[in-house]
Amino acid sequence: MVWWLIAILFFGGLLLAIFSSLPIAIGFFLVVTIGMHFVMGPQFGHDLIRSIFASLTNVELTPIPMFVLMGEFLFNSGVALKALNTIEKWLGRLPGRLSVLSIVSGALFASLSGSTIANTAMLGSLLTPEMRRKKYHKSMIIGPIVASGSLAMMIPPSSLTVVFGSLAKISVGDLLVAGILPGLVMAGLYVVYTIVRCLTNPALAPAYNVEKHSVKDTWFDTLKYVLPLASVVLLTVGVIFWGIATPTEAASFGTLASLLLAFIMGNFTLQGLEKSIFGSVRITSMILVIIAASTAFSQVLAFSGATTHLLQLVTKLPFGPIGFLVAMLTVVFILGMFVEEVSIMMITLPIFMPVVSAAHINPIWFGILYLLILEIAMLTPPVGLLLYTIKGVTPAEITMNDIWKAAFPYVLCGLVAVIIVLKFPVIATLAVHP
Repeated sequence: MVWWLIAILFFGGLLLAIFSSLPIAIGFFLVVTIGMHFVMGPQFGHDLIRSIFASLTNVELTPIPMFVLMGEFLFNSGVALKALNTIEKWLGRLPGRLSVLSIVSGALFASLSGSTIANTAMLGSLLTPEMRRKKYHKSMIIGPIVASGSLAMMIPPSSLTVVFGSLAKISVGDLLVAGILPGLVMAGLYVVYTIVRCLTNPALAPAYNVEKHSVKDTWFDTLKYVLPLASVVLLTVGVIFWGIATPTEAASFGTLASLLLAFIMGNFTLQGLEKSIFGSVRITSMILVIIAASTAFSQVLAFSGATTHLLQLVTKLPFGPIGFLVAMLTVVFILGMFVEEVSIMMITLPIFMPVVSAAHINPIWFGILYLLILEIAMLTPPVGLLLYTIKGVTPAEITMNDIWKAAFPYVLCGLVAVIIVLKFPVIATLAVHP
């Protein structure tokens, strides 16, 4: 069977699974298992087990359960909501203020989690109930949360950035520093779009009575509720940058600190502790099943030759340096619609990095553009991981179609950010040592 027909059948099967009544993670895994049987033959069982083992024993996944648990602690105790409500006071009567709040919070939690999946799961758990209570439209709930959740790929510490730097043989430290400004540019574009959208269509984010607060009271609440949480963020990030702890150790520290804050500052009980643990197990299990299925899916595409042929089709085109750069980013964007992020890196970087070197393209600039595109691809159907992550933590009435529609404008905002960094490379290289 030719590679393009295999790819079409796979993607068609995924679409059927998505629109079926099966849970997303189970449907995705079922399609991949059937596909492995037909493409790989009788040995598919052993290949599937090895694929699952390899994907779920990846060291970059180890902080995810801790950060999900941390989000559960902060949510069930009310600590995070107190901090977010205080930040909300600074937003005043800004249109779509809760949607903007989710983006600001996404940038804040990105500096803590370093995981796009954990970041999205945390924001979805924290903000969705409050936004639904205040009658926000689905697009203004899901879109900002899933988009801002992806910021963890750019704003350090980012586990995927570390993986990219290791595979591409680029300085991880320089790459982490270089991601700060582009990540903030992307967050800024998300905020601008959200405000403009809510101004042109106020029904998306209905106005509600906003209690007036004095500047003195707002500052007092900031010191009381935001500062302790910000201290946890800064200390957790600090121990990573100072080399005192690994991301997993830092995640454990953050979770312990969040638990202490929950008991000291929040209304946390043993029932809340039990609810947090079971909630984190449910969310983490869903995430890990999706990752396992995505990795197996990538393996099938590689085995069938679909990814190799797609790469060859684009990289053989007669382009100059910028043309090659755009072609490579296009390949990453297309693959990101279907393939798990680490697998994309493993498939493409051995081919792309020699091209980058031969074309005299700044590797840090290329790395940031690559990660930006990869971040956007996580919001694209049919296999964008963050789409499935937010589906797993939102009510059943929010369909995958709702999620796709909500994410699409933020995909466009992300592409604008890519164009800006492509046009002005200094944005990615300004903070990097020469």
